[in-house]
Amino acid sequence: MLVLGDAHATDPDRRQSLFAAYRAADEDVALQCGDLMYYDLPVQTYFVAGNNEDFDVIDALRHGRVRSSDVANARLLASDAVDVEGVRVAGLSGNYAPTQFDKPRAALEGERRRHFVRADVEAAKELEDVDVFLAHEAPHGTPVEEDYDVGCQYVDEILRELEPDLCLVGHHHEHTESTFGDTRVVTVDPVWKSHYTLDPATLELERHETPDA
Repeated sequence: MLVLGDAHATDPDRRQSLFAAYRAADEDVALQCGDLMYYDLPVQTYFVAGNNEDFDVIDALRHGRVRSSDVANARLLASDAVDVEGVRVAGLSGNYAPTQFDKPRAALEGERRRHFVRADVEAAKELEDVDVFLAHEAPHGTPVEEDYDVGCQYVDEILRELEPDLCLVGHHHEHTESTFGDTRVVTVDPVWKSHYTLDPATLELERHETPDA
């Protein structure tokens, strides 16, 4: 299956790179790690919302109210799990904000809808038999180069509870590989740099340069 990092596909050049990755991989299904920002997709794509999205679309996807012809093959993972080619895939949508975390989701308005809340984390921790976990926030110990301390304690908690084999993380626009407990953690490149293929049988992840659109 295809694995994609941040796309930021409201930008026309970024959108061309997104579709170039779909074409190059020629897979029937995709996983995406947030900041997708374009939802009319060529194959079924399971994704978590990032901190940059159309949050009206994200809300509609959360509540099963999508009627727009601009949304196709986009399936949001928001503290739930699906079986994809024999792999149990789950995800936590959004990023962390301490001022919003203890609010009910219905209280988040406007751009604040980008965040996850405590109820989202608790629901994710109740999932079972997860093989691959998607997140836009990284767990602690992730060796990305940022000018702040990287790591979200609530992603840590989810990984400790679920113990997935693989955690795929967006947001940082950088490929790194590390571990958190027994979970392999990979932060993925943005789509305009690389795309990945994941072997459902072995969970082996292979990185490919995204061709010039």
